[in-house]
Amino acid sequence: MIRVVLPAHLRTLAHVDGEVELHVEGPATQHLVLDALEARYPMLRGTIRDQVTQRRRAFVRFFACEQDLSHEPPDALLPDAVAGGHEPFLIVGAMAGG
Repeated sequence: MIRVVLPAHLRTLAHVDGEVELHVEGPATQHLVLDALEARYPMLRGTIRDQVTQRRRAFVRFFACEQDLSHEPPDALLPDAVAGGHEPFLIVGAMAGG
């Protein structure tokens, strides 16, 4: 099982409280985790990544094992600790300002 932590506004939209546990078929990659997340919670489609291009939205970041994975290729393997369910895959809403 892959553990996913969503930001508060996406937890509200998906009607979940706390972490989400997902079963991912195949190797644990950002792409497959997001596919599984959107399949289980279709209301999240288009909120984390663009529905057409499948690219990460500008103000969404991905973290795992104290690493920023936001600019990693979508098909890169996630850390073993995430794939094994020991550490969560974090989806974070980034902030901007001036």
